Amino acid sequence: MRVAEDLAQEKQTFDSQGYVVARGLFSPDEVDFYRTYYMELRHHEQSNADRKVRAPRSNDPLLQYPRLMQMHRWDKVSLNWLLDARINRWLTGLLGREPFAVQTMFYFKPPKARGQALHQDNYYLRVQPGTCIAAWMAVDPCDEANGCLRVVPGSHEWPILCTVQSNTDESFTDVTVPIPEGHPVAPVIMAPGDVLFFNGSLVHGSYPNTTEDRFRRSLIGHYIEGDSQQVARWYFPALRMDGSPVEIEASEQGGQCGVWVTEDGEPVIEMSGYEVNGKKTE
Repeated sequence: MRVAEDLAQEKQTFDSQGYVVARGLFSPDEVDFYRTYYMELRHHEQSNADRKVRAPRSNDPLLQYPRLMQMHRWDKVSLNWLLDARINRWLTGLLGREPFAVQTMFYFKPPKARGQALHQDNYYLRVQPGTCIAAWMAVDPCDEANGCLRVVPGSHEWPILCTVQSNTDESFTDVTVPIPEGHPVAPVIMAPGDVLFFNGSLVHGSYPNTTEDRFRRSLIGHYIEGDSQQVARWYFPALRMDGSPVEIEASEQGGQCGVWVTEDGEPVIEMSGYEVNGKKTE
C-alpha cells in the first residue's frame, strides 16, 4: 500500500485543520532514552547556541534550561531522530512527497517557565514556494497545566500575519499574532511518544507551565516541502531524508503580511505592512 493511501484519513484531517497527531509513534522506552539523553546534552559545549530567551528576572527557569537548537548539525542522535523512517513516512503521506529536513530543537519548559506566544513557523523559515511542516514529539505528558501546545484549527489557510508585541511575562518571545473572536485556541493534549505534525502557517504557541514539579519537554524537527526552492539562510544546510545535502536558495527575510480588519461585521485578513527580520515596517 502506498504511503499516501495508508495515511488517507490523517491527511484529510491535516489538510482541513492544519495539524494531526500520530499517537504513540515512538515507544515508551525510546522516549525515556531521549528524555535522559537531552537532560545530559544540555551541558554539552555546543548547547549554548540559543541566546534568544528574554529573561525578565534572574531566577527565570528558562535561564537554567534554555532550549537546544540545531543539535543535528553536531549530534548523531539528533540527526537520526530528524531523519527517522517513521517521521518520514508520515511527512511523505501528508505532503505527497518526501520533504527536506532543516532544523532540530529541544524545549525543556521546566516548572513555572513561560510559554511561547502565538506565532506561525513560516514567519521565520520563509519557505518559497510552499511552506514548512513541524514534527513535535511529546517527551512528557503534555496538558493545560504544564503548558501543552495550543493551535488555532484552520489557520494554516491564513497568510503570514503581521506581528504585534507579546506579553513577555507569559512568553519568552516578544512578538505574537492577534487572533480575533470566533477563532478558538485549542489545547493539544499529548502523551509521551505522540508526534504532532502541523503546517508552517498554523498559528500555535503555549501558555506558561503552572505546575510546581512537572516538565513539558519536547523534541522538534522542522521540514520544508520537497519541491521548495528557498528557505531562510539560517536553516542551511537542507537535507534529504537520507541525510544528503540538497542545494537550495536563500529566501529574503520579509514580505507582505496580513492584518485583521472588519468587513460586513466579520473579521477578515487583508495584506498590509511589510515584515523585516521579525519587525513590522510601513
